[in-house]
This record gives sequence, structure tokens and C-alpha cells, in this order.
Amino acid sequence: MVEFITFEQVADLLRSGDGVFSSGFAGITHPEAISAAIEKRFLETGSPKNLSLFYCAGQGAGEDKGLNHFGHEGLVKFVIGGHFGFHPRLVKLILEDKIEAYAYPQGVISHLIRAASGGKPGIITHIGLGTFVDPRKDCAALNSISKRKFIELVEIDGKEYLFYKSEPFKKANFAIIRGTTADENGNITMEKEAATLEALSIATLAKNNGGVVVVQVERIAKKETFHPQMVKIPGHLVDYVLKTPSEDYHWQTFQEKYNPAYSGEIKVPPSEFPKLPLNERKIIGRRAAFELKLGNIVNIGIGMPEAVSLVASEEGIFENIILTVEDGVVGGVPAGGLSFGASVNPWAIIDQPYMFDFYDGGGIEIAFLGMAEVDEEGNVNVSKFGSRLPGPGGFINISQSAKKVVFCGTLTVGAELKIVDEQLKIVKEGRAKKFVKKVGHVTFSGEYAEKFGQEILYVTERAVFKLSKKGLELIEYAPGIDIEKDVISQMEFEPIIKEPKEMDRRIFSNKIMDLKNLLPTKQKVR
Repeated sequence: MVEFITFEQVADLLRSGDGVFSSGFAGITHPEAISAAIEKRFLETGSPKNLSLFYCAGQGAGEDKGLNHFGHEGLVKFVIGGHFGFHPRLVKLILEDKIEAYAYPQGVISHLIRAASGGKPGIITHIGLGTFVDPRKDCAALNSISKRKFIELVEIDGKEYLFYKSEPFKKANFAIIRGTTADENGNITMEKEAATLEALSIATLAKNNGGVVVVQVERIAKKETFHPQMVKIPGHLVDYVLKTPSEDYHWQTFQEKYNPAYSGEIKVPPSEFPKLPLNERKIIGRRAAFELKLGNIVNIGIGMPEAVSLVASEEGIFENIILTVEDGVVGGVPAGGLSFGASVNPWAIIDQPYMFDFYDGGGIEIAFLGMAEVDEEGNVNVSKFGSRLPGPGGFINISQSAKKVVFCGTLTVGAELKIVDEQLKIVKEGRAKKFVKKVGHVTFSGEYAEKFGQEILYVTERAVFKLSKKGLELIEYAPGIDIEKDVISQMEFEPIIKEPKEMDRRIFSNKIMDLKNLLPTKQKVR
């Protein structure tokens, strides 16, 4: 029978050594009140301690939200997560070798939850081959004390795969989840959430591990008043419900208290979508958008790739393509910043593991992803550089499974640019090069992509490259750019150069490019 508890009672349920599995995607469905209660008790009493922490997507904002509540020495001793960029307190402890830590592809974790809860030994997948999670490289380890091997290379019918073991997830016995409404029997709905993620899977895992499920909600309803199809977590999987003590603990995202267009309550007219100024971000978004075909099923990554969705909106084609986000949102226009993971005017919201089923099987026709570093072999790093440890998120699943990948980013870091008469001018060169001899962390393997025939482009504000068998080939340059001075000299290696052409000048104009009439239409399979 479900029990309704207070903020002060939440942390009393947790014991030292427990394995906590937290739901969330940035701030979407993260149970902020529960995390804060656990932190409060630890700071006051020194307990619980030595927790194992599990999660799919990164959860946090700044240094005081989400999984940052767990970023205290002694509170956590072990972590497996998909993305670390939103919780710098945890990252600091990881880089100081105070937490044993492993970064898995986000989709792999979402599938491992189901495998572990179903008593299966693990999952076998191509996801991660050739990247830092490959046991021939770092085996997903993030520091020198993380030496255990939970991933094995296997061969089936002459093909290589990675076997991710369920073993560590058998320790996840304390699920913390957020929903919208609980009834008196503990049934949970998520009607005001921007995504449903893997809430049901996490609850199932904790219960089958003999553990406890705690759900934070905004409101309580009378029993037997929900339509059964509205229930996302049935009451037999829920032990405790916390009605949030304050709306400050229950924002829809860590950027917005509530946007009804994210959860389908209203539809926002296209005129309300933001417009990008004509800068390097818009240039990259526009050039990348030229790779679309009307009817494409698309993934848009966080950061620079967000410009592609805004360009699609401005050009009036966002309803002619199907934009998806890995957390399970289909259609609409993906939000940015700390609201990433939500979409304005979504067509459907499905659970995250099902989205990664679709992704891993090759359902995405084109993906637009960011790039922090690129090397001469076409490898891309977005997961670890210097003291920064973002982790891969869904990047590895998406980049290794999409039929075509367009990496988006500036050629250098922090360059000052201007556009004059549809020509690009470099006012001040960037402070660091992003196209390096060898990336520090392999999040995307150029060798893997070339082996399996993926089409790979690297779009910057001043040049476009494609991956070939011999490395990166310069295929386009911006009007007004000197190839030797503004491109090659700003790279640590020399790309292949055959007959590059000038980028379409419409990209550098203040006028609409009319993509609706320029882009080809995807051919139907039958």
C-alpha cells in the first residue's frame, strides 16, 4: 500500500550503500525535492554515505540543482551515467579520483534498465564500438580508479559487438522519480511533463531488485479517477509519494516553470518561435539544413545543432520533416538551453527506451550533432577535454546509427566574424583550434563510420568537410574566405583538397532561403 510522506521523511528511507536510480533529462522529470532532501540529511548528519548512483541523461543546472545535490565527498562512491555536463560538483569529485565513475551511451543505459529488471545478463549491441567505451580503449572509465570491466567485446556470426553487463544495475534498489499526479492508490500520471523518459523502467528495476520506489508529484487525486491509459507508473510499483513542498522544486524544466506547449496543452503558432540573427550560428544551421530532404526523420542535438530546428521553423519546413529528441519526443520544434529535451508543439511523447530502439536500429535518416574536437581521421570528441567532462549522452547511439550525420560547430573557438555583402570576414581569429591532430577522447569513430558506409559531414561557418577513406576532404568554403589563411592555417592537419566549391550565398543573406522549394523530397521505400 502506498504511503504519502513529507520532505523531512524522504531521506530517512535511504540507507548507506544503497543504489539510487534517478529519473530526469536536464530538469525534465527530475525529482528535485527528493534530491534536495537527501543532500540536506547528508550535510546535517553525514548519512547516508557510499551510495551508488545511476541515471540515463544528465540532470542539473549550475551547481545547485539536479544531481549536484549528490556532489559531496562521501555521499557517492560509484556512478554510471550518460551525461555529466549539468552537474559540475560530481564531475569535480570524479576528476579528483574520489568517485569510481563510468560514462555509458545514454541509450545503452535505458536498455540496460530493462535488461537488468528482466533478469537478463545484459545487452549486446554495436553501440560504442571504436569509441572510448570500447574495452580496447577506456572501457567507459572516467578516471584512474575506475578499473572494473563491465563491457566485453564479443563476436557473433563474424561481426563485432559490445556486451554490456547488467551486473552493476542489480545494485539499483532505490528509485527516485517525478510525475505530475498521484492518486490515493499510488498510480502516477505525467500529463504536465515534457517527456516521460524511462520512469516505468526505473520503477520496475528497483522493485525487482527488492528495493523502494519514491515518486515526487505536484498534486494528489482521489483513487480510481484516472483513465487507465493515463497511468504511466501503476501503483503496485510505487512505495512512497512525496507531494512537492514548494513549486520551486517542481519546474517543468530547469529553465521554465511550465510551458503548456511542451506537454501538449496548447499549440503555439509559428510566429511565436524565435528567429536567429545572421551570425555564425545561423550560417552553420542554414548550411546544415541544406542536407535535409522533405519527409526526413531527424535528430537534433544540443548546442549548435539547435540552430537547424530554428532555421527549419523560419523557412516554414518544420512540419515537412519529423524532428525527434532522444528522450522520446516526436515532432514539433526542439527547445534549447536548459529546456533541451522538450519540444514546442510535439506530435507524440514516447518512453525513452523505445526511442533508442528506433535510433539503434537505423531509424534516423539524418542527425545534426555538435563537435568540440575533430581530428584528421574524422573522429569527434564531445565527451571529455581538459577539466571538462560532459560525457556522451545520446551522442554515440545517434552518431553510430543514423544513416547520415552532420556535425555542426565553428572552426575555431571564439572567433569574431562579420558578414558584408553576403561574404564572411574574420575580424579576430579564435583562441583555440577545434580541428586537431588527434582528439583527446573518441566519442565518434571515423573508422567505424567509414567501415559501415555512413555519410558524414562537418559543417563550420567558413568551411564544409566530408569524411572519405583517406580522411577529411574540404568540399566547400564560405564566400570571402581565404582557404589557406582562414581555414588550413587554423587546423592542426591539412585536409584533402580537390575541387572545393563556394558555399551557397543565400546562406549569408538576410532573406529567407526558400528551402521549402529548394530541398528534394525523400523517396518512399515502396
